Amino acid sequence: MSNSPGSVPANLNGDGVRVGVVQARFNEEITGGLWRACCSELLRMGVQNDDILHMTVPGALEIPITLQRLAQSGEFDVLIALGTVIKGGTYHFELVCNESARSVSQVALDYDLPIVNMILTTYTEDQAIERIEEKGLDAARCAIEMGNLMMALDDNLPGLSEADEDE
Repeated sequence: MSNSPGSVPANLNGDGVRVGVVQARFNEEITGGLWRACCSELLRMGVQNDDILHMTVPGALEIPITLQRLAQSGEFDVLIALGTVIKGGTYHFELVCNESARSVSQVALDYDLPIVNMILTTYTEDQAIERIEEKGLDAARCAIEMGNLMMALDDNLPGLSEADEDE
């Protein structure tokens, strides 16, 4: 993709980006792998250890309220949700998938803060295991790109910084 006039190139430099990560413990073999891949990539991209806060919660439905509290703090440039929901034989799968995704998106919009939703939703445990490394790396890369993009927009769009100061 070329940098045409007025375009904002992807910035994958994590130096100075403050990241909050909320990981569900349910299916911990998988979510722990997501966290390890994500954390490793965040550090490789230049995020400092002190700029990463990692916490765990029981499951996918507990992630959004924790993200909300982190967003309320104003301490983060981007947040990441890590979890895994594997289809069972009941409707519970659809409920957890839909509600966690809706709630994560709502927090992002309510707080004008990018949240990378890497709550895997798969039919089988094997499908989730196959995605651990790739999706953990994707979470980190997306987080840094979106954190930097929002900061660039704050710095470069007329009226944004003045509107923030009025609040």
